[in-house]
Amino acid sequence: MTWNPLATIAAVTDAPTGTQAVDRAARLLTEIVDRAEPVTFSELAASSGLAKSTTSRLLLALERNGLVARDEAGAYRAGELFARYGSRTGGLADLAIVARPHLERLGELTGETVNLGVEQSGGVQQIAQVDSPYVLGAANWVGRLVPLHCTALGKVLLAHGAAQLPPGRLERLTERTITSRSALDAELEEVRRRGWAVTDEELEPGLVAVAAPVSDDRGVVVAALSVTGPTARVTPGRVRELVAHCIDQAHALSETLGHRSRREGAA
Repeated sequence: MTWNPLATIAAVTDAPTGTQAVDRAARLLTEIVDRAEPVTFSELAASSGLAKSTTSRLLLALERNGLVARDEAGAYRAGELFARYGSRTGGLADLAIVARPHLERLGELTGETVNLGVEQSGGVQQIAQVDSPYVLGAANWVGRLVPLHCTALGKVLLAHGAAQLPPGRLERLTERTITSRSALDAELEEVRRRGWAVTDEELEPGLVAVAAPVSDDRGVVVAALSVTGPTARVTPGRVRELVAHCIDQAHALSETLGHRSRREGAA
């Protein structure tokens, strides 16, 4: 079934002049989606020429149905429905925007660098990042294409069929990089069983990462969420704590994208 945002607007608008209300709501939605940054209520009311009460009513209807959402400052941005659609059609910018609160929460809980990654060109493309407050281990991974076989993000994507290994040898980047396809297959089976992945100095010496899958409303894994830090802080005794937080936020992001978790299904 094809999603039609204007039909959704029409269904939730209770104004007596339905066509006019749809036009007004569509103008507000277009204004929000076309902006590079979130737009405030005052800016929307001024640019649309609508009364504040009308603007408020229409925005509430749009927000109630997932077409728009508000950030922490109360400004409006494209809503969850755009992210759901974008995750199916390669709308990485929408996915990164909707994922942002979950990345920030994970960063607050762990104090480490947090990344959201997807498969691209036979590797992992990291499309969003929240930086660690520490200098040690800090690096900007956004836009960098990294291998699938030696990253926690890549292992998650491989394990859940969201990526495929390119042909040829598995490159050895450190002494701990897995270069045997049979050994990697065994590890991917373990990733599927336990629901998360880890890399321990396999991409870079001194770097440890854990990751968990992110699913869309169809239950298809479309991305992976990771926590990365140096071995000095991400010790073996701390991995379980980081994994728990990572899984929780990956589940929360999946639910934002419309995925029904096992917990919901069992209720």
